[in-house]
Amino acid sequence: MRVTISRKAHFNAAHRLYRKDWSFEKNDAVFGKCNNPNFHGHNYQLTASVTGEIDVETGFVIDVKDLANIIYEEVELPFDHKNLNLDVPEFENLNPTAEYIAVVIWNKIKKRLRADFDLEIVLYETERNFVTYKGE
Repeated sequence: MRVTISRKAHFNAAHRLYRKDWSFEKNDAVFGKCNNPNFHGHNYQLTASVTGEIDVETGFVIDVKDLANIIYEEVELPFDHKNLNLDVPEFENLNPTAEYIAVVIWNKIKKRLRADFDLEIVLYETERNFVTYKGE
């Protein structure tokens, strides 16, 4: 029997959406106010959901304390109160859009999970704008 367990977390981070190989005008046309050279920030909300078989001994898919620690170590510590463009190595050459942030988070958490677990990341950039990534 496969069951999904989820853990919510949040982090606050600044970023700027732009491509180094485009002119300011093209970046401004595509990314608008998100291309602010002085950056802008979001209060990101994250839900990480792990799906797997229930362990018959513990009754858990994964101990939620373990999932919480993974999220803290892989997401909250490196991203919270950081400038994603300047402070997070994964975005040195990757535009920190909500889509890419979700993919980076998925990769960081997935490597810490058992291979037979499925992972889904839902990342809210704003109350109304969010992305979902399942590793596909």
